[in-house]
Amino acid sequence: MNPDPPREVDVDVDVDDRMINASKGQVNGPITPDHQPGAEFSDVGIHTNSCGMQKGDCYSDSNLNFDEVNEMNDSNAKEEVNLNHQVQSNGGNGYNDYMPTIKAQAQCPKPQPPPDEPNVERTHSVSLPESMPSIGKYIRDRSSTLSAAIVKRLSSLKEDGEEFFGKNDSLKFEVTEIQIPGVKVTVKLKSEDDGFDFKGRITFFSRSNCRDCTAVRKLFREKRLPYVEINIDVFPKRAKELMERTGKSEVPQIFFNDKLLGGLVTLNSLRNSGELEKRMREWLSQKCPDAAPKIPVYGFDDDQEEEEEEEEEKDELLGIVKMLRQSLPIQDRLIKMKIVKNCFAGDDMLESIIHHLDCGRRKGVETAKQIARKHFIKHVFGENDFEEGKHFYRFLEHEQFITACFNFRTAVNDSEPKSPSFLADRLAKLMSAILEAYASDDRHHVDYYRIGKSEEFRRYLNLTRDLQRVDLQLLTPDEKLAFFLNLFNAMVIHAVVTIGHPDGILNRRAFFNDFQYVIGGYPYSLSVIQNGILRNNRKSPYSLVRPFGKGDRRLQFAPAKVNPLIHFGLCNGTRSSPTVRFFTAQGVEAELRSAAREYFQNGAIEINLERRTVSLTRIIKWFSVDFGAEKEVVKWVMNYVDAAKAGLLMHLLADGGPINMVYQDYDWAGNL
Repeated sequence: MNPDPPREVDVDVDVDDRMINASKGQVNGPITPDHQPGAEFSDVGIHTNSCGMQKGDCYSDSNLNFDEVNEMNDSNAKEEVNLNHQVQSNGGNGYNDYMPTIKAQAQCPKPQPPPDEPNVERTHSVSLPESMPSIGKYIRDRSSTLSAAIVKRLSSLKEDGEEFFGKNDSLKFEVTEIQIPGVKVTVKLKSEDDGFDFKGRITFFSRSNCRDCTAVRKLFREKRLPYVEINIDVFPKRAKELMERTGKSEVPQIFFNDKLLGGLVTLNSLRNSGELEKRMREWLSQKCPDAAPKIPVYGFDDDQEEEEEEEEEKDELLGIVKMLRQSLPIQDRLIKMKIVKNCFAGDDMLESIIHHLDCGRRKGVETAKQIARKHFIKHVFGENDFEEGKHFYRFLEHEQFITACFNFRTAVNDSEPKSPSFLADRLAKLMSAILEAYASDDRHHVDYYRIGKSEEFRRYLNLTRDLQRVDLQLLTPDEKLAFFLNLFNAMVIHAVVTIGHPDGILNRRAFFNDFQYVIGGYPYSLSVIQNGILRNNRKSPYSLVRPFGKGDRRLQFAPAKVNPLIHFGLCNGTRSSPTVRFFTAQGVEAELRSAAREYFQNGAIEINLERRTVSLTRIIKWFSVDFGAEKEVVKWVMNYVDAAKAGLLMHLLADGGPINMVYQDYDWAGNL
């Protein structure tokens, strides 16, 4: 319908000398409208005058006159309402929008007059008349009446199959992407056949550092399927269940509810044939039964058998140590012009052992040395394990550094020290499982919050207590290298979970120097591990002193020669550091080379042949003493870059010209 240009219409309603002039927006006195039967379908234009009021006037294609009957209070006066052809807003020259609607029907409820409002002080507006609440109430009541009539009319049209609005096929579209500045929202449309009522549970058994398990995990993530992973390196007691359910120990083994699907080969076969969705609909549309593999529960997955085993592994010397803790005179003493707290004399300890065991002096000395080798006691100045004479010792729990160690709780772990090889392997598998579950596939982003709440991390914290009295001398050189690399990366994760990412130079210094573990009876901070152990007691950047003084017993664990590749195996939790990873003792050298190659191929080196400039990671500048002279660095880097960059470096070295070395900015933001 294309209406003619609207003409101005004045609607005057005169009831007992009280009048409404709708075209001027003036109201005098209250009114109570009734509805005339026989109202017809027409169009309504809604206009707004200069003061913000809305007024609705009826119009149609032809002139329309009708009577509207109103009963006002006690009078039965009837007024005639004359409506002209169309309505135009005050002062407006353009056309208003039109919306199809209908007039109020006779059977609609009669609007009630507004109740008398109490006299309340109000804030007055100079542009609105004082009686605006009355006309506002009227308009709201009128709108409710019209809305009810419109809904009823549209419902009748729908039932009759009539088309009320014109069709426009050009408006039929599907939104698949929404662009917002800084945000991209993608809408994935699904047909009714694509989804199903997912009530079951997907469970699969895995191991750490398993390629097939990684592929299964990646497939489930891509399909956005929730799953439960039972890593038998984290939950070793579940390996027996795996064997009972599948008859094999190989992983991965996938279960849909209590039904065994199979391994990666079966999963890929079903996916390629299109049977995977069918199998999921068939098995996962039902609630998971009790016969399915149980979900690991935080803090409750260890059974009573494991607790009994720990009870049996109490150190055989623990009885003697408990006696010494109760009988020895422990006090502060002045030794070599220093006040030494909580110490005791070695001779007193020896006499107590001889009396307790009822043995000779030789056996008493040997027993005291065994107690010292198991790190129950330490010499106050670290001079020896145990010797007869005027020497003074203290228990490990009385060391000044012990309360600052984050793997110490309320007491020293008195259990028999576990094999260091077992602990090193267990640590690597636990932390690898944590990364596989709570880090991105490229390891550039780590979810520290979820790690801190996980069962894997709780078990790692329990494992760190076993490091308090471990004997690291039993490790091979490769085992030591892998152990300290893994320990550094694990401690960084623990530090971020516990105290957060450091901001600022001072906080970073405290982060690397104050966060420490007690390992084998000695404190190890992040800086001590990196610079004292892995770098063989070299100064840290911008430091004037070495980590270890002369005669420090921790030096025996440092490698004879510094391997510069260690810098690409250490992740300090920042965006510019190498990605976090954990190493195996059997392949630590190859794994370090792979880590260095990955780091350099991800932007740690840029080459500008025209300017003869090589831009390198700032790590090489900070630890330049480990890499050698600049030309030696260029030759060394050639082994870990791709063929194109290696060719450019070879060209720069071959012509004998100068090479400008620049270093990239380091991003200290967290790898969240």
